[in-house]
Amino acid sequence: MKSNNSAPKQTLRRLDIQRSTFYNLLHRFQDNGIEGLEDRKPTPTVAWNQVPQDHRDALIELALEKPELSPRELAVRYTDQQAYFVSESTVYRLLKALDLITSPAYILMQAGDKFQHPSQRVNELWQTDFTYFKIIGWVLVTSAILQAGVGSTSIITLCSMSIR
Repeated sequence: MKSNNSAPKQTLRRLDIQRSTFYNLLHRFQDNGIEGLEDRKPTPTVAWNQVPQDHRDALIELALEKPELSPRELAVRYTDQQAYFVSESTVYRLLKALDLITSPAYILMQAGDKFQHPSQRVNELWQTDFTYFKIIGWVLVTSAILQAGVGSTSIITLCSMSIR
């Protein structure tokens, strides 16, 4: 490049090399000589959101102490006790990797062959949604939404609060 009178941008364009690639190689050559230009194996980096090992060990210990708890219950209990948030899916993956996941001893709900209350008209809709919000040390909010309608949708929202 130095012996060529044309601008580096034009030379790199003719060689079909990105400028960032060229300058990265140039800096590697200036820092480490010809050895710096050799291919390097990519080094794995630690994920920014990886659960630290001490928290993993504590989660495993809690799971072994309380084998009857589901991954969701373990995540909630650990978050409440340790004030460190860990998701249900993280707990599940951690326990699955150590073969600590057991199948539930009971079946919560089975799918039926048909709806218990099948719709009678074309635009009939029935839908319910229950949501529980626990605000620690203050209140438990239960929100129940029932959507029922024929043609147009009417929405009924019920909220209850219980102070804990």
